[in-house]
Amino acid sequence: MNIRALIAIFIFACFFGSTATNASSTTEAALAADPVAEKRLQHLSEELRCLVCQNQTIADSNAELAQDLRHEIRGMIAAGKTDKEIIDFMVVRYGDFVLYRPPVKGITLLLWGGPVALMLLGLVVLVRYLRRRATRIADDRPLSADETSRADALLKENTQK
Repeated sequence: MNIRALIAIFIFACFFGSTATNASSTTEAALAADPVAEKRLQHLSEELRCLVCQNQTIADSNAELAQDLRHEIRGMIAAGKTDKEIIDFMVVRYGDFVLYRPPVKGITLLLWGGPVALMLLGLVVLVRYLRRRATRIADDRPLSADETSRADALLKENTQK
C-alpha cells in the first residue's frame, strides 16, 4: 500500500467515526424531550454501576454499555414501569453488582467487609514489621567495654589453641 491510500483510509475513518459519535448524541438528545422522564432517568442512573468502568455510575460513564443501559431505562420509563421494577429488572439481569450501593447480605458481604478486612490485615502486618525492626535495631547496638574485653579474651584463647 502506498502512502496516499493510507491517508485516504485515515481521512475516511475520521469522517465516519465522528459522524457516528454525533448520531448517538443526537439520538440521546431527542430521547431527552420529557424532563420528568429525564429526572427519573438521572436518579436511576446514579443508583446503577457501569459494568465496564466499575467505578462510575451509568450517569457518569460514557461507555457504550452505559449508554445502552440509559437507553433501555428510558424505554422502560416510557413503558410506564416504576423505579423499583426497573431496578429489580437490572438486578435480575446483572446481579447485585449493578447496584452502586449493593445491599448488605451474605453474597455481598465481601463487597462491604473486604476493604475493612484488608485495612485490618495491613495494620497487623505493619505492626509486626515495626516490632521486628525495633528488635533488630536493639540487637545491633555496639558492645560495651566489658563485652569487648570478654570477646577479645575469647578470641585470644581460640587463636592460642
